[in-house]
Amino acid sequence: MATTNTIATGVAYADPAFQSVQVGSSTVPVQLTAAGVLNGSYATTSATSGDTRLDYKKLTFTSTGSGETLRAFSVVTGAGAATAGTVNGAHVSLSINGSGTISGAGNALRATLGGTSTNPGGTIAAIQADSDFASGGTWTNASFIRFTNSGTGTVANLFNVPTAMVATKTAAAVSHTIKIVDSAGKAYYLMVSDAQ
Repeated sequence: MATTNTIATGVAYADPAFQSVQVGSSTVPVQLTAAGVLNGSYATTSATSGDTRLDYKKLTFTSTGSGETLRAFSVVTGAGAATAGTVNGAHVSLSINGSGTISGAGNALRATLGGTSTNPGGTIAAIQADSDFASGGTWTNASFIRFTNSGTGTVANLFNVPTAMVATKTAAAVSHTIKIVDSAGKAYYLMVSDAQ
């Protein structure tokens, strides 16, 4: 397997010159032939205060470049993938088990957009949901966001939004609709207006 490492990873904890490690490459990937975890970290914490983070990454852009702090990219090239399972670009979970409770906020995924710039410009969002298919196909069962109750318990609220987002209705007439499809494939339409 090709490698770009010049410093032995076994002494990374003691070697101040150690900067990075790469496992496989785009041209010579690590070949897995059985299901399992390629790189894993498992821990428990009994801390009574402060934040514990299993993995912390910070990338600061100081010039005009672009990129990500974390890029997760799953590719399917075999027919019939995810038989009796799922394939995800990323799967983020928060599980509250047994006698565990939350005294505060608990989120399976928290996407925060912020900073100290008062005029950052650009088109920015806490979440951008993209589609990136080639042209000429059909995607009957594809959607930008899918809501599911995977367990036997059900969550009935679709959104929890700031009160300021809920405007008082006026006499504006419905001018457009937004299509929503349920898990059985039945279409429903949200009535919306281009005026308040």
